[in-house]
Amino acid sequence: MYKVLLADDEVLDLEGMKSFIPWESLGMTVVDSVNSGFAAWEVLQKENIDILVTDVRMPNMTGIELAQRALKIQEDLQVIFVSGYQDFSYVKQAIALNACNYVLKPMQDEELIEELTKVRLELDRLQERKETERAYQQMIPILKNQFLLQILQKPYDGTMLNIMKREYQLEELNWPVNVILLEVDDISSWRSNHDEFEKPQGLNEQFFTSLHKELESCGFKNICKVTDQRLAVLMDTERGKTEIQSVLKQLGQEYPLTVTVGEGGTAHRVEELHPSYMMAEGALDYKMFRGKGKWILYNEVPTEDREDARSLDVRLDSLFAAMENYEIVKIHDEIEAIQVLASHMGSKFTVRNLGMYIMLKLDAHLHTMHEDLFRMLGIELKNLDVLLQFETMDDIFSWLRMKVFEISERLNFRKPSKNGRLVEEIIENLRERLHENITLRDMANRFSFSPNYLGVLFKEETGYNFSDYVIKLRMERARDLLISTKLKIYEVAYQTGYQYLPYFSRQFKEIYGMTPLEYRRKHS
Repeated sequence: MYKVLLADDEVLDLEGMKSFIPWESLGMTVVDSVNSGFAAWEVLQKENIDILVTDVRMPNMTGIELAQRALKIQEDLQVIFVSGYQDFSYVKQAIALNACNYVLKPMQDEELIEELTKVRLELDRLQERKETERAYQQMIPILKNQFLLQILQKPYDGTMLNIMKREYQLEELNWPVNVILLEVDDISSWRSNHDEFEKPQGLNEQFFTSLHKELESCGFKNICKVTDQRLAVLMDTERGKTEIQSVLKQLGQEYPLTVTVGEGGTAHRVEELHPSYMMAEGALDYKMFRGKGKWILYNEVPTEDREDARSLDVRLDSLFAAMENYEIVKIHDEIEAIQVLASHMGSKFTVRNLGMYIMLKLDAHLHTMHEDLFRMLGIELKNLDVLLQFETMDDIFSWLRMKVFEISERLNFRKPSKNGRLVEEIIENLRERLHENITLRDMANRFSFSPNYLGVLFKEETGYNFSDYVIKLRMERARDLLISTKLKIYEVAYQTGYQYLPYFSRQFKEIYGMTPLEYRRKHS
């Protein structure tokens, strides 16, 4: 509803406008009706009025004077003047205000309604324009992020680069600058005693929001998000490095995460930002050798180590492809090549980091296939610490080789069959309904099969009877809830479909060898 103020020193005219105009059907409401310019001015100072309907000739303060004052404090105010034929001099002044409508007395209701309709359309147009402007303002940070990211990731030149310089105001940078990449380290840094962060993805988002805000408050204006794990910043001075390190230290006390920083070479102009960005990426690749939570300068990374890092990624891509296709000989050859590469490294600590790096890269690759490394192996992330217990490189690679072959076999077993997609949908539906009482008959009805036939198909694809598979999913969900939440044991039981707590505890112990409470205490 648009807010209307009526002002007229003729009481009858004022009451007529208030009573006989269908305000509500026009999408308007009369906030007040007053009989002097001063009274109207008081209302305008208190209320946000959209439409002012005022008589031109009023004692002490005319309608023209009232409108002039009002438009100074509210430029979008719409004014409709009401006056007689004899007030032509006022009409000229009203027209000069350039945003006003005029209705002559004695007026018909239809005339005022027509002018009010015009005013409403104008207000609708103004409101639409403001909404568009607000939407554009909200888009500016996204566009700014995209502009900077394009400049960093692509070697632009010519016309396109000039456009980006102008739009992003890059010439105003305090040159020279260094591109730095801040990468949140892998999820093994996530500590379970921070229960307010329900899952790592949400944790990353909150961390990046806080990091972006703190950096901006320190004067860093050129920041862009690269991925869910990385943030790029243009750092212009050595003092900037000190401030960024201070911000990271402060956030490290609030968030259970570590951050590794890769710093590229110095850029003296826009065209050199891309090479600096590529160097920063190269510096981050060296994290596998240097460890997490470090500030790594590209120029300090030995040339041979840069080559090793690049060669490793190529080898890993080839290894993962061989695993997908279950090429046993190629898998063996690629692991041998990676072990030779590792033999050039300087310490057990570095080789162990490499083992952890390989497993986490493999997990990321499996996620692109909708698979999960730790679920496939039936282990938890923190159990990768087993790599730190091996004493020789041969021990580490024997363990890696065994796990890689195991995963490859599982991937081969899970290759789609004619009923594979159906069973995948059933399992997905089961995961969403674990808190319900699920039966094979319910699922058969849902997918239009007989229970016996669906049971046979399900076992052929999964190797499990339907009921056993439901128990497996429930126990996995219960295990995760016990570790990652503070839910009571009976609440965990209820969320995984068990109404009777002793039965839940007994079944959990059969699977994991301990009661739910014992399991929580051991893994907390």
